[in-house]
Amino acid sequence: MSKLGNIGARLYRGEVGYDFIGKRKIWYGLSILITITAIVGLAVRGLNMGIEFSGGAVFTTPKTSVSASEAQHKAESAAGGHQAVVQKLGGGALRIQISGLDTKQALPVQEELAKDLNVQVKDVNTQLVGPSWGEQIANKAWLGLGIFMVLVVLYLAIAFEWRMALAALVALIHDLTITVGVYALVGFEVTPGTVIGLLTILGYSLYDTVVVFDSLKEASKDITKQTRFTYSEIANRSINSTLVRSINTTVVALLPVAGLLFVGGGVLGAGMLNDISLALFVGLAAGAYSSIFIATPLVAELKSREPQMKALTKRVQAKRAAAAAKEANQEGPQAEDVEDADAEDAAVVGPRRQPASRNRGRGRPSGKRR
Repeated sequence: MSKLGNIGARLYRGEVGYDFIGKRKIWYGLSILITITAIVGLAVRGLNMGIEFSGGAVFTTPKTSVSASEAQHKAESAAGGHQAVVQKLGGGALRIQISGLDTKQALPVQEELAKDLNVQVKDVNTQLVGPSWGEQIANKAWLGLGIFMVLVVLYLAIAFEWRMALAALVALIHDLTITVGVYALVGFEVTPGTVIGLLTILGYSLYDTVVVFDSLKEASKDITKQTRFTYSEIANRSINSTLVRSINTTVVALLPVAGLLFVGGGVLGAGMLNDISLALFVGLAAGAYSSIFIATPLVAELKSREPQMKALTKRVQAKRAAAAAKEANQEGPQAEDVEDADAEDAAVVGPRRQPASRNRGRGRPSGKRR
């Protein structure tokens, strides 16, 4: 940990660093590739919308010895081919979701399930969700997401500037697209918990982005009054100075979410945790990536197109070229003087030292003082 802290301190002071801005085209290409994969997965497979959005019936059975896969087969057969999602509950109970069922269809399915699972009909609890209610939930979810985006852009435009607001919006869309694409590829059910997870990770992604933006805003004050660094170089220093903090907060946040997803949902079979834990896990990782590799490089690229920043870049480059030429001019005569001195030493030092040794020994054969 002390070694990591030392690296973080050196990154903060600018003693070491990685050129994130200079290699931004690599990160852009990688993000475009991942985003295209997510969009293709979404277009081909689509989202597995939960019953809260599509409407249908939810049957909760008492303890039964029938496995989840066998219960799914029996439920789909009883529902006349409608897709069923079965989850194991505590104590051996089952939760069976069947989309597209109305009130008239639900009762025969309930009776058929009770017969196939060898339980009493009255012990099978049935809940119905109408398609109109599910559509209202979906519309409200989209409305909430749109309001969130607008408020975020307005806040960042006021607190920072419009370029940072635009970069943050691009990063958020990037994170949303990847997370939704992963849901389509994996096939997990989309529920209201998924929407909650998406809103949570968007806020977390903004946290990382705002931390870097705040550091960049502070470091770029009166930037045109100096000629040491360009805007892109200052942006790169801001990323490096907050890099360890971003990594630490992301890892700490991912550990409990990974426990929910892999241990709770995978090992223990608590499938209801998957809807929110997958959104959190993918979104947290994508948010940390976008804040470092997408948002800040995009701000630097937009900012560098300003006339003031172009003039600053020219002044910085001219100063560095002048310093390099001056150093080269100084090194040239010095190198020639050193070579001349070496030649002179080779020709003179030997003969001068030999007479000196003869004079010291003259008149004193023994070398001792009389």
